[in-house]
Amino acid sequence: MQAKSGTKLGIGVIGCGNISMTYLRNAALFSGVELRACADISADMAALRAREYGIRALGVDALLSDPEVDLVLNLTVPSAHFDITHSALSAGKHVFTEKPLATSASDGRRLVAEAAKRGLLLGSAPDTFLGAAGRRARRLMDEGAIGRAVTGTAFMMGRGMEHWHPNPQFYYQPGGGPVFDMGPYYLTMLVNLLGPVARVMAMATRGQEERLITAEGPYKNTSFRVGTPTNILSLLEFRSGATVAFGASWDVFRHSNHPIELHGTEGSLRLPDPDTFGGTVSLSARGDDWKDFASENELYGARNWPYAAPDRANYRMLGVADLARSLAEGRRPRASGELALHVLEIMEAILASGESCNSVALVGTVDQPPLLGEDEAASLLA
Repeated sequence: MQAKSGTKLGIGVIGCGNISMTYLRNAALFSGVELRACADISADMAALRAREYGIRALGVDALLSDPEVDLVLNLTVPSAHFDITHSALSAGKHVFTEKPLATSASDGRRLVAEAAKRGLLLGSAPDTFLGAAGRRARRLMDEGAIGRAVTGTAFMMGRGMEHWHPNPQFYYQPGGGPVFDMGPYYLTMLVNLLGPVARVMAMATRGQEERLITAEGPYKNTSFRVGTPTNILSLLEFRSGATVAFGASWDVFRHSNHPIELHGTEGSLRLPDPDTFGGTVSLSARGDDWKDFASENELYGARNWPYAAPDRANYRMLGVADLARSLAEGRRPRASGELALHVLEIMEAILASGESCNSVALVGTVDQPPLLGEDEAASLLA
């Protein structure tokens, strides 16, 4: 399915929580998309976002049937991703969903198949790998800056959610945990740089069986049971032959591990937090001193969040803009459902390996998304 030349993709947002504000604000940056409506399980929340951004507040069913909505932006909680995305595809809408694509690989495969059957585009966060830091790292890898990638590390470690989130229980249940919540950023970046994963091995534990909520809110000083591993160490074997150790933990107060490091036959590459679009990429050629590539003056690398005192780059909606362009060009979006499905399969395999203590081979695969060139990246702007 292709869009008419020169038309904008009408966006209907389902899920009007905190993350929606970033998407809604950033929509104005891009030329190929236009906000049309929003919906939420809370009619009051939908009405609030509608007033803030000058769009219509609708019920979910009304939004799905609205002829002005071409694409549903699914910003609901992970447990609702499958149902909302499947309903939107069934209604003939393209979809871009927050991560993860679904809470199980089997459901993810159903969504990819449904989109293909209906000739619709399916995209999924994260799109952070399309930011300035991700593009720089990909260019260096494609140019052979570190030669053939041999090994590397990726670490997402912190103390969890209950000290800042007023209602963090869902983060610690099946479909949540550090692998499903934060893993997509790291694993998507790794697949973008190294290609698909072939096999994983992992060990998984729970640092605490109960968590105490200390964040302000109605549940402060109450405890809840943990229903999923919170400390996972894994080894990823890529089809290219590279091996990367990936650790994800919510049982760490402080650490000094770099988010991502890759080491090859000609040098080493260091990446910033893949949960943001900017940051500094560093290259060491054959053991030389690190050469830094800052991104603050590069496209989608400038600090713009939080808005009152920006300290990081956040251009969520970039993946939606690329999807809109891909619709016009008749190609697959870079932050595609197929890429998100492969990442989902990796995450599921990590948890399965952690439970069984055996290696798990991945059946599915995916092509690396094509590099987002600088001219094309600039052409997405309004």
